[in-house]
Amino acid sequence: MTRMREWLCTACHGWRKTKSMGTCQSCHAALAVNDEQACRLCWHQYRVTGAKAAGLGLLAANQSGQQLFFADLRHVAASQRRGYRRPGFDPAPSARPDVLPFTAVPYHQLVLFDSERDLRRGRIQGFPSTAHPEMAAFLKQTTLELAARQGWSSNNVENVQRGLAIVLALQDTPGAPVRTTEVLRLKQLGLNRTRVLEVCQAAGLLHDDQGPAIDRWVAGAIALLPQQMQSELAHWYSVMASGSKTQPRSKPRSETTIRLYLRWSLPALRTWAATGHTSLREITADEIRAVLPSTGNPRSTMGRGLRCIFRILKAHKLVFLNPLNRIQTGVEATTIPLPLPPTKLREALESTDPATAAVTALAAFYGLRTGQLRSLLLTDLHSGYLHLDQRRIPLATPVRDRIKAWLEYREECWPNTANQHLFISRQSATEHRPVGYDWVTRRIGTTTQKVREDRILQELIATNGDLRRICDMFGLTIGGAQRYAAILGLTDLANG
Repeated sequence: MTRMREWLCTACHGWRKTKSMGTCQSCHAALAVNDEQACRLCWHQYRVTGAKAAGLGLLAANQSGQQLFFADLRHVAASQRRGYRRPGFDPAPSARPDVLPFTAVPYHQLVLFDSERDLRRGRIQGFPSTAHPEMAAFLKQTTLELAARQGWSSNNVENVQRGLAIVLALQDTPGAPVRTTEVLRLKQLGLNRTRVLEVCQAAGLLHDDQGPAIDRWVAGAIALLPQQMQSELAHWYSVMASGSKTQPRSKPRSETTIRLYLRWSLPALRTWAATGHTSLREITADEIRAVLPSTGNPRSTMGRGLRCIFRILKAHKLVFLNPLNRIQTGVEATTIPLPLPPTKLREALESTDPATAAVTALAAFYGLRTGQLRSLLLTDLHSGYLHLDQRRIPLATPVRDRIKAWLEYREECWPNTANQHLFISRQSATEHRPVGYDWVTRRIGTTTQKVREDRILQELIATNGDLRRICDMFGLTIGGAQRYAAILGLTDLANG
């Protein structure tokens, strides 16, 4: 116990951080209490004495005294840590079928003025009870049903129920669908917002008042530009995101493309705004040349972004001309594929971590990309073959052995998970989403693109430049295969 934690042990400090102040119904002390109105000492006595399993209440467990215990000595065993599931472990209590279906109220109560709520004050003053107990009971039932399907632990269920109780207590319109912005305020208390949103969505009581994330990102990126320039860029974003069904017609572009083009163009846009320009109509070819980098990929990428913006604005008659028409910005230089050191992949393949060995085996033997590894399902591997992108790839023996070891480990750790992806983590095991991009990179120790390039180069060397073979094996086009074949003239690489 140190001054950094207010002379409290780790568990007591975490208890006070996540619980609100109140009066314990057992010892009547004014301390931080949980949803059952129990302080940590009384709640610990209730749990360790087996009173819950015996059907006794909190008061009965503490009426004969309390057994003190040393701080920070009751560590959870490795097999019982968060995200770990033993066979036969009940992840959550079963749902109660006696709760009637709930229908949200058809009206919405307007507020006199909007104010920012500080939920951290609720830990001290306490939160009010919900004004609509029927809705609270329905959401609790949905939580238990969802937890039973997805294998949530008891701690996850308690965390979600606490978040729902706070959200329902602070609703401006009791009984109305829960707004996304109301749930996101739970970040102030460190509660899991994703699962609370999932429960509300499953119950049909979620109103998404935020909109797509790309809308907020674009609005924040151009917020400091002049008003007229913001209006022009907003029109460009509207055409890029939704397309145009009238002349001039255009198809919607992906969010990644929009982010890249705007990010590449922002340095030039901010420079023009700093020099006093308020509209893109004022930009001339000389001002384009002044902000463009002299050479290299920075010049090419900025030119692509600005060319796209001015081309759309010119087509929709928001600018008079496209000042980049007669300016050459060059083409982005392609990188040269290079092999990896042999020990780099060997260490990951021989790792004692089943996930690391299995992911590296699939990436090293078949050159799978990160997105392909993340999206693999359990049903994609059967009968000794990997079924991917309408291809039927035979699994080599080393790959089979590592995947078998991973599946055994997966079943041992998360037997109750409803996630159908081949690779899962502690976070994704209780959800339906795939693992993150960083999860794959951390397991392999490098990017899958470097592993893929290394495997394609080695296959080209072994087959004396058979482009058709690597196209079939790695899913390349002829143009993509020629990029790798272009470096076969490097004798030191071929001899290595």
